[in-house]
Amino acid sequence: MKIALVHDYLVQNGGAEKVLNCLTEIWPEAPIHTILYDKKRCSKCKSKPVKTSFLQKIPFTKKYHRLFPFLMMSAIEQFNLDYYDVVLSDSSSFAKNIVTAPSTLHVCYCHTPMPYAWDDCQYYTQEFGFPNWLKRMVPHVMNYVRVWDYFSTNGVDQFIANSKFVQGRIKKYYQRNSIVINPPVAVDKFYLTPEEELGDYFLVTGRMMKYKKMDLVIKAFNELKLPLKVVGRGIEFKNLERMAGPTIEFLGRISEKELREVYSKTQAFIFPQEEDFGIVAIEALASGRPVIAYKAGDIVEHIEDNETGVLFEEQTWESLMKAIQKFQKLDFDSEYIRKTAFGFSEKIFRDKIKKEVENKYKEFKNK
Repeated sequence: MKIALVHDYLVQNGGAEKVLNCLTEIWPEAPIHTILYDKKRCSKCKSKPVKTSFLQKIPFTKKYHRLFPFLMMSAIEQFNLDYYDVVLSDSSSFAKNIVTAPSTLHVCYCHTPMPYAWDDCQYYTQEFGFPNWLKRMVPHVMNYVRVWDYFSTNGVDQFIANSKFVQGRIKKYYQRNSIVINPPVAVDKFYLTPEEELGDYFLVTGRMMKYKKMDLVIKAFNELKLPLKVVGRGIEFKNLERMAGPTIEFLGRISEKELREVYSKTQAFIFPQEEDFGIVAIEALASGRPVIAYKAGDIVEHIEDNETGVLFEEQTWESLMKAIQKFQKLDFDSEYIRKTAFGFSEKIFRDKIKKEVENKYKEFKNK
């Protein structure tokens, strides 16, 4: 079975790139096709065969790729994958829109339908600080992008969703059925800390973008005057830093070893955003720590209210503050919390997706 991997663009290290790394472990000989590749930011792919589009040679596209949706639409369609029996795309935007031959099986591991096409595109332009002239153009451009995205997904033979939440979005926007295989989390690398050695702080981590709603966390902890550690960087860093009171500490980017330690010693992990799949929340569970989370997105699939965490109904700092106060009155079983994360291991992911692709290919050949 000759297989090729297709990824949107390799310009950062995030959850999608962790999925790609696992796929390359299953099929180490499979080349990676991607629109753009930044070797400095995605150093883990240096030893792998990576094939890029014509956009790779155009200046500034790696940094400002979001400004070029039409070029990326064209770029993904120009890869020739006729040689391969199977194409496996992992995608939240363009990779699933690859053009394949009738004799090639296309399986898409979908992180989410293209968010800036199907969600609030005006919110997207605000998130990335686009100039006003471009903001006015975006709604008109996205009408075309949505049509292109909808019809080009007809080339996908099998969708795999990363959560039930995304499964619902695939059904809504593409009218397609899918199966669910949750993304891989390195749960074995995380560990418990004895209760008597826990710190007094709470923790929030992630890329600092508006939709992550870290501002709600800052406001709640300013009001409560409780210790909070903030891990990560991003375009909202300066704004959040200006908001923060004396009990809030910004750690910036830290090593994986340091991150595992702050996870294991936190009182609870704060998760205020809606996500398609929140890997950081699972990492907190793997550390045996409760998660205080906004009741939306995939998180309701993984958190048992009052058992492995506390869920809050409204995405406001006041609602979060009440959830923190509720958390302080509850007792949690760290061993039980950690066990709930075992089902997200990298091995389970590799086994499930390998079996699904191989079975689907057998069915496809026998048609």
